[in-house]
Amino acid sequence: MVVMLSLLIFALVGGVVVGGLGRLVVPGPNHIGFWWTVLCGIGGSLIGGWVGHALFRSWPFVFGLEVLSAAVLVALVTKRRRDWARRA
Repeated sequence: MVVMLSLLIFALVGGVVVGGLGRLVVPGPNHIGFWWTVLCGIGGSLIGGWVGHALFRSWPFVFGLEVLSAAVLVALVTKRRRDWARRA
């Protein structure tokens, strides 16, 4: 139980950090909100971590790929939300 709770807290904090850095990489305004940032950060951490560990096995490269993956997800979510706002 404690391990699961600590894993959840670690995922949220990591999602905030990686998602926040991913938002800084994407130019222009990103009106996606806090929880979308966290979700993009968690998704970027999973994707970038998996690819980074498979290719490089070096922490700086893995972290860079996590942030890059989060930036791609932030850009996709931002574009999707802009498209939804234009339709409404």
